[in-house]
Order: sequence, then C-alpha cells, then structure tokens
Amino acid sequence: MEYFEENDFLETEESPAAPENTESTPAKKASPFADSPYVVYEEPASNGSACPSPKKEKKHGNFGRAILSGLLILALVAGSCGLTAVALNGYWQAVYEEETERLEDVIDDLRQEIKDNSYTGNGNSISGTPNYSENGLTPAKIFAENYKSVVYISATVNPSTPWESTSASSGSGFIISKDGYIVTNYHVVENAASLTVVIHDGAEYSATYVGGDSATDLAVIKVEATDLQTVKIGSSDDLIVGDQVVAIGYPVFAEAPTLTVGYVSTIDRDVNTTGALMDMIQTDAAINPGNSGGPLFNMKGEVVGITAAKISGTTNSGASIEGIGFAIPIDDVIKKIEDLRDIGYISGAYLGVMVKDTDSSLSYYGIPAGAYVSEVTPGYCAEKAGIKAKDIIIALGKYEVEGLNDLTKALQNFEAKEETVVTVWRAGQQLELPITLDERPAETP
Repeated sequence: MEYFEENDFLETEESPAAPENTESTPAKKASPFADSPYVVYEEPASNGSACPSPKKEKKHGNFGRAILSGLLILALVAGSCGLTAVALNGYWQAVYEEETERLEDVIDDLRQEIKDNSYTGNGNSISGTPNYSENGLTPAKIFAENYKSVVYISATVNPSTPWESTSASSGSGFIISKDGYIVTNYHVVENAASLTVVIHDGAEYSATYVGGDSATDLAVIKVEATDLQTVKIGSSDDLIVGDQVVAIGYPVFAEAPTLTVGYVSTIDRDVNTTGALMDMIQTDAAINPGNSGGPLFNMKGEVVGITAAKISGTTNSGASIEGIGFAIPIDDVIKKIEDLRDIGYISGAYLGVMVKDTDSSLSYYGIPAGAYVSEVTPGYCAEKAGIKAKDIIIALGKYEVEGLNDLTKALQNFEAKEETVVTVWRAGQQLELPITLDERPAETP
C-alpha cells in the first residue's frame, strides 16, 4: 500500500540520494519524515576541528526557569500566608480568651450579687430591676422587722345626733417617733371620744388626738411611751407599676398584725373617698376593714403609702370586684404629717374662695371649664389679688384647672407665702392676677 504524507504535497529542495545497499550494510528503511522541512535533530557537522560547534540554547530553558521562579514565588507566598494565618489565629485566640475571661468575671459578679441580693435599681421593681432590695428583704423579713411598729387603734365615737347611740371604730396605724407619735387615717379617729392603742405584745395605751385633716384623710395621735420601734419612711415617687409591696395591719377580728402581699397596679389614680379627689396608689395587696391607716411597704422595708380604702362589692352586671385597694402616697403627705404632729393642722397654701365645678354646657357659649368662684372670703389673698365672685379660675401657676378637684390638687403643690399667678375668665376676658398665697387656717371646712 502506498502512503502519502503531508510533505509529499509540499515543494521542498531535493533531498540527497540515499546510499546504495550493499551486502555488508543492511538496507535502512527510509523515514517517512525524511523529506520534512522541519528539522527535529541534526547531526553536528564535522569540520575537522577538535572543538565542536557551540550548541544552540534549548528553547524550553526559559520556560523551565519560569516554572521554577513561579514555584519559588508560590512557596514564598504560601509561607507568608502561613505566617499571616498563624499571626491572625494568635491574635483572635488572644481576643477570644480575653473576652471569655471578661464575661466569666461579669457572670461571677452577677452570681455574687444575686447571692447577696445586692442588685437593687430602685429597690422595688420587676420592670428592669428585681424585687428584692439591697438588704435582701423578702415579705417575711419586712414583716419581721416592722410588725412591732404597727399598732391597732380602737375608738369610741360620740353620737352625732341625740337619737344615735355611742359607736366604735377601729383601724391600724404606724409609729413615727420613739416617744409615741402615730399616723393613721382621719376616718379611723373622727369624732372619737376616747382612743386606745394596742401594740404588738398586747400592751394597751390610752391615746390623745393631736391633729387631723378630713380632706387628706390624715390624723396623728400620741401615746405616752418611750423607746418604741419606728418605721422607716421611703419614697412613693420611686414606685412604678409592677413593683412588689407589702401591707401590714390589723384587719377586722385580727388579734395580731397580719401581712398581705401584692403589686402596684397603677399610680396617681384619682380616688374620691373623703369628698375630695386624691391621687392614690392602687394595689392588689388585700386591704380589708381594719387595715385603714396602716403602712404600705416597698421591698426595702420602707413606708411608701398609707392604706386607706378598697373597692368592693359587685358591678351592675353582678361581677365581683376583687384586688382593688388604695394607699395614700407618702411623698404627697409627709409634710402634712409633720404639720399635724407639730402644730395640729396642715399649714398648706390657701386661696380664700368657695368654688364649684362649672356646668359643662357653658362650653357651648365659649366659656371654658374651670372652678367657678361662688364666694370670696374677706381678708384673704384671693380678695387682695382681685378675684371676684363669678370668676372662673382656669389655672393656678402652671397647673391647669378644670374644676374643684383640679384646684385642690394644684394648691397642694404650693407653700404658704409663695407667689404665683391665678388665671381667671371674667366677662369674656382672660386675666392673669399675681397672688401671694395665704397659710391655711387651722379650722377650714
């Protein structure tokens, strides 16, 4: 079979003839690439010189060096990356160990604070701070530390009319001085002909009435004794909804002080128990007849309120009402208690007017809501400031007034002899009248 190669179709120089076969030299098979123009290998030509011709540089030498250089660079880069990785690993390991140690310290501190009950915040809260105090007080500890400061009060009440017979009332109170001053509610001792105080160990004392105020439902009485255990006064302003509180008192038929525990349901709730609107602490700690006048404690064992009332009974639909008790905030009345103890009455700010709520229908005629002045008491600051009957008081200082209760509450923010401005509506005009408030008289209805 005849083979054709690519070179057979190329024009090339004529190749030298192959040597003839001889018997001594076997015939050599011709290479099929013999006529190729691409020389793969060429025998060095002998020119008779002892020194061979210089060899041509192999074309793959540069490629090999390039490969070798590349390998060296890769080795260097890999080594550098390895060193970098080792350095980074060392850095992050150190950061991890440092952060782990820090967190362990924080956890150990928290565990110790929990163990010691030393983390308090405001001392009462379950909203952002725990319920226990820096002293680690529980309801049981609060009771143990304070039950000796809570007393039982009984009163013999004179009849208010000739056809009524003598009656009795009872309640609770708490001792504020070692020499026998006791705080309670005014309605517990109102019109009392005689007062008896029983302390924790059963000892009885005759008590005398020092002073009281029906509008704020506060009273102070005194027994002749020494070295009595007193309560600690706290701050009701620190309370928030959800704080745990403890009430101690002598509810009906109790022969010894009892404890109830609950939470602050709301604060600054307007409640009318005495004919005047008061801001009250609402709690679900049980407040029963006989608890009136007793202390409400925070979880530091401090008095933050005076238990005064509860809502009981049923709704119009017949549903029972439970867990709605009220206490007077101690911050609102501590100055008044001091007045009752020291001078027998509350020396708060006084205007010298008789007022009532405006009729809501007056707004139809563009007349604002406020405290309608029905009478101005001669000689007092209202008359001196130019307030007149038929004026409508719509503000006292920065406090807006939309009725009698607003005016009463606004006055509680001022002291006697303090200067402010009364804003009144008169004959279609708004007037601002400077005024220097008087001191409240001892006997004021």
